[in-house]
Amino acid sequence: MMKNDKKAWYLQLHWQVLLALGLGTVFGVIAPGWSENQGFLGDLFLRALMMVIILLIFTSLVDGVASLGSARSVGRVGFRTTVYYSCSTAAAILVGMTAVNLIRPGEGLELAGATSLPEGFSTSSQTLSEFLLRMVPDNIVGAMAEGAVLPVITFAILFGLFLAKLDGERVKDVHRLVTGVLEVIQALTLGIVKLAPVGIFSLLAREVARSGVSIFRELGWYFLTVGLGLTFHAVVTLPILLWFLGRRSPVAYFRAAAPALATAFSTASSSATLPLTMECAEHRAGLPKSVSSFVLPLGATVNMDGTALYEAVAALTIAQMYGVNLSFSEQAVVLLTALLASVGAAGIPMAGLVMLVVVLEAVGLPLEGIATIIAVDRVLDMFRTATNVWSDMVGTAVVARFEEAGD
Repeated sequence: MMKNDKKAWYLQLHWQVLLALGLGTVFGVIAPGWSENQGFLGDLFLRALMMVIILLIFTSLVDGVASLGSARSVGRVGFRTTVYYSCSTAAAILVGMTAVNLIRPGEGLELAGATSLPEGFSTSSQTLSEFLLRMVPDNIVGAMAEGAVLPVITFAILFGLFLAKLDGERVKDVHRLVTGVLEVIQALTLGIVKLAPVGIFSLLAREVARSGVSIFRELGWYFLTVGLGLTFHAVVTLPILLWFLGRRSPVAYFRAAAPALATAFSTASSSATLPLTMECAEHRAGLPKSVSSFVLPLGATVNMDGTALYEAVAALTIAQMYGVNLSFSEQAVVLLTALLASVGAAGIPMAGLVMLVVVLEAVGLPLEGIATIIAVDRVLDMFRTATNVWSDMVGTAVVARFEEAGD
């Protein structure tokens, strides 16, 4: 059941966040200099969120897995989560590929000349074996210090499994300790989340001041294609899954998820949004903690519907730009590669752009084409991150419903 919020509308977080989005856009246009200077407030907000992420992921996963009671229960929830994530991501890619084949935004788009790739962009890809090796940390403390989420997730799941398997008073003490730390981290997180309107206003105002609006004219059709694909997936595909599989009202559920979605949009980081996503799932949507604490941290790392859709659209746009007609089988390779690459994309800004290299290399397209579309990548990153988080929320509701039904 959704929990009713009795506070006045102006005291409710989702209205405060939406107001911050609007004001941030306005101030970014009318006062770009001031917006640039106050941007550090948004950076402080992001750093505060990133400060708690590793401990939140570790303790919530350990507690969630241990609370499921057995490896069989963990396997059941994990299987359902994996099936949902695979199906929703594949559906997103199909939506994007359909849109790009109908609109064909790459035709007539001029190639980038002296445009440079963004700072920090790497064209190095990774093999399957390298990806699997990344999942198992050689030093868990080092992985936590580096903020490497994937190995922390692997260790937390294994730790939780053996915590559930073993018995004895000392083992119970460990579980109680983890639960206690989780409660403190969640309380700290909720305190940080109350600063979301200020952080979101600051981040968005600075981003609008930097990007402006003229850039959308050159890449208008490409921007429109990605935007339409993301919108269709967010307002049609995912609500259908939520209604038929999760048995929840999409409108009411969207309202419960609104603060997390607005934060995802402004920060362009699923990982930074994770604390607020968990708060929305558990306290606003009333989802069971045993499910949300497992599904959401996993989803923030491996479930990237918006990113996968974007990678497929970008790859096919670049192919059209170079006059390369990809066959059905080659587009199938794009679909599969985008699906796998999205799993390896970190929940941080610009991760999708980095993983696009893998997709382009899979079908032999030149990497230089990326330089043409990067101008609007930051704005599109905001849209696709919100889609990623919305899919995580929908997936949590779907898995929770089947767990409650005992199917």
